Amino acid sequence: MHVLETRNLTLSYGDQIILDQLNLTIPHGKITVLIGSNGCGKSTLLRSMARLLKPQSGSILLDGELMFKLPTKEIAKKLAILPQGPVSPEGLTVLQLVKQGRYPYQKWFQQWSSKDEAIVHHALQSTGMAELSNRLVDSLSGGQRQRAWIAMTLAQDTDTILLDEPTTYLDLTHQIEVLDLLFELNEKEKRTVVMVLHDINLACRYAHHIVAVKDKAVYAQGKPEDIVDRELVKGVFNLECEVVPDPVFGTPMCVPYGKGRLMNGVKKDVIHIHA
Repeated sequence: MHVLETRNLTLSYGDQIILDQLNLTIPHGKITVLIGSNGCGKSTLLRSMARLLKPQSGSILLDGELMFKLPTKEIAKKLAILPQGPVSPEGLTVLQLVKQGRYPYQKWFQQWSSKDEAIVHHALQSTGMAELSNRLVDSLSGGQRQRAWIAMTLAQDTDTILLDEPTTYLDLTHQIEVLDLLFELNEKEKRTVVMVLHDINLACRYAHHIVAVKDKAVYAQGKPEDIVDRELVKGVFNLECEVVPDPVFGTPMCVPYGKGRLMNGVKKDVIHIHA
């Protein structure tokens, strides 16, 4: 069980403070989704939790230890990150890409083992990429390519996976495919998943825990059904909307106001959800 938390965390780029005095604990074994408007600091927070960005002040802890004092390879055995829009070297096959996830476990006197082989095979099977293992990554569709990268993070064999906008540039079919995969990994393997998503409806559908970021701080956090309502959407996104139950899953669904066409010229009644 690896617990990730921040204490009085302040992040900045130069003189510009992005997040200020942030205190946050990521629920273990759950899917946490970070939401907020563009530029609010979601990706910055995710990068800092992966130790890719040093705090201006405050701390990030992994299992109660200061992350920036831990050896890189030790962190890489507990925590994996998939950045937004990763790019693989030209000519790399899916298998070669996934094998790179085993790098933290390699030693000069033992470069590869049967355990490494088994974990890579499991990662390919779990993501449905085994039959495509000899394909070039560059030749894959967007959804397949994203699954290949997720397979690489799985091969890293960590309890916690961080993903920065894993559905960006994917069509709706591939978005659902990737999110279903992450949901199944959480359900079957109890992996802690932390990701940034732009689509609040998909966030509500897949997340156990949502963290809404606004004005350099946590605006609200909790179960989607407990916190996502008209006031939150207005406060975080400055968007007027109705929040109704998703007709399939029952999770909160945001229906924005706008100038779309009314069915038969009549506005339908909606059901309000109050957190």
